Amino acid sequence: MASFMRTASRLRPCVAQRSIVRPSTRVARGVATTPTNRASAAAAATVSDTYEQPFFPDEPHGPTVRTQIPGPKSVEAIKHLDKVFDTRSLNMMANYQNSYGNYIADLDGNVLLDVYAQIASIPVGYSNPSLLLAATSPEMASAIINRPALGNFPQHDWASILETGVLRVAPKGLNQVFTAQAGSDANELAYKAAFMWKRRMERGGADVEFTKAEIDSAMNNEAPGAPQLSILSFRQAFHGRLFGSLSTTRSKPIHKLDIPAFDWPQASFPALKYPLEEHVEENAREEQRCLDETEKLIKTWPQPPAAVVVEPIQSEGGDNHASPAFFKGLRELTRKHNILLIVDEVQTGVGATGKFWAHEHWNLADPPDMVTFSKKAQTAGYYFGNDELRPNKPYRQFNTWMGDPARAILFRAIIHEIERLDLVANTAHTGEYLYNGLAQLAQRYPHELMNLRGKGQGTFIAWDSPRRDEVLKKAKGVGINIGGSGEKAVRLRPMLIFQKRHADIFLEGMEKIFKS
Repeated sequence: MASFMRTASRLRPCVAQRSIVRPSTRVARGVATTPTNRASAAAAATVSDTYEQPFFPDEPHGPTVRTQIPGPKSVEAIKHLDKVFDTRSLNMMANYQNSYGNYIADLDGNVLLDVYAQIASIPVGYSNPSLLLAATSPEMASAIINRPALGNFPQHDWASILETGVLRVAPKGLNQVFTAQAGSDANELAYKAAFMWKRRMERGGADVEFTKAEIDSAMNNEAPGAPQLSILSFRQAFHGRLFGSLSTTRSKPIHKLDIPAFDWPQASFPALKYPLEEHVEENAREEQRCLDETEKLIKTWPQPPAAVVVEPIQSEGGDNHASPAFFKGLRELTRKHNILLIVDEVQTGVGATGKFWAHEHWNLADPPDMVTFSKKAQTAGYYFGNDELRPNKPYRQFNTWMGDPARAILFRAIIHEIERLDLVANTAHTGEYLYNGLAQLAQRYPHELMNLRGKGQGTFIAWDSPRRDEVLKKAKGVGINIGGSGEKAVRLRPMLIFQKRHADIFLEGMEKIFKS
């Protein structure tokens, strides 16, 4: 662990001092390395058939727990922070300058294996040397200090940044992007695009001008300028906490209490029974029931839906899954009724499920109309392919920033790292190993680990626990940072660099908790 702390301490100056262009030498296990030759060494050992060459050779060999969490230094830091910032949702006080690879550190010398990864938002490890090089590049410095208002003053290389990064990994059939700030923002912008598209179709095309009645009524929040349209979402869904996205979020009351909401429809999301192979016919009936309910709402809701929004896996709502057949049926319904399908890949996207985009598991013949993204991308936005989803006039889909070139540059570096180390394949491989290990634990501790789900979905795995909150707390005591979702689910969100050796540490830690 001492080598890890030395490594982290040497990283701090090159982050803090703007004058340093290249990272300083790092020392690990007595061998001097730089991020550049570390990356070269890792490239030479690109994922083997066993996927067991370490991506971060000098990360900790395992967790270190020195104090209770939070420890005394963290407690003091939390008290200080609470004077100026709301700390009531705090999970732990982290020290990111001492966090590395799959491990998150605090102020008291505790180092935990992080299988939560900032709510699924860290893709390729803490203090990743390749990302550090991108972050200290002149291109990044310019993007940070000269942040452009992209709609009015885009930088000269914005098209190149998008084409070599964000659009390089665009979902099949979607070749354009509208960049945004965060996942909630991306969803709200997609909803706006859906509404504008729907009214455009109703008017008869892009060349039809707005009527005076539409222009005047819009300023009074009345129809026809403010049309009575909706977005259909699903029970237990989570699509964000901003004003519009919140009307499609159905995961927890605490998100929505006291906030006015649109009268938009919600359909049932399939409540599958596990193990899946023992409930095939029953689950198929449940999925068809939900599709039938969705179609009824599309046909009868007083504010007709312009789009259906759905998560490939409902994350905040309890890690709820459905089969590819359900999503294929949903795509058919949206085509049948001439409305859009928005797939919310904010949490599932960028390799977490063993595919770059989770909806690739569905093998759709007809791609979604829009796919929203954020989290592991470290930027946000929505992909689309239909030119009719571009507003018919400028300034209709507009704000000052319209995204962030600095974050788009970082996403490009993340993409390169994912491709260089074949991390999507690694996640699929490690996920299978992890799932099988959890399945064995479920056999030994059936009352602790229930409704295990996520088979074939990379490391996007969850189970139900009758004492979920206690499990999350005890996990820190055995050196593991883990998260929950819904009322009783324990969810895993490790980074794409999570490997079998990390899975073994995690499984051993869980068994200790189950035995206690």
